[in-house]
Amino acid sequence: MVRIHLPYSPGDSFTTENLKDYIRSFDRIYIIQGQDKCSFSRHKKPQSLDYWLRRNSHNPNTKQAVDEVITELVKTGEFRRGHFTCPDSGEDDVKGIRIVR
Repeated sequence: MVRIHLPYSPGDSFTTENLKDYIRSFDRIYIIQGQDKCSFSRHKKPQSLDYWLRRNSHNPNTKQAVDEVITELVKTGEFRRGHFTCPDSGEDDVKGIRIVR
């Protein structure tokens, strides 16, 4: 288990185990990045990493699933980058990560 810090919400962080539990709650092994330049109340991808991070952040109106966070998750060896179908919009070839262990 590794703790990942949010660069745009100082003091906020999450563990890789918490993220894996969240992903698995949807009966999937992947989550889309889903970063969106909008206020939290207008976010249209509630099953995305960005939505989950914002919901648990002190700075919810700023996108949180930035590339730096994805890079840190991949560095743990617990996740891999990939392209997936967005569970909210049905769009194909959307950036995200999947659990590898």
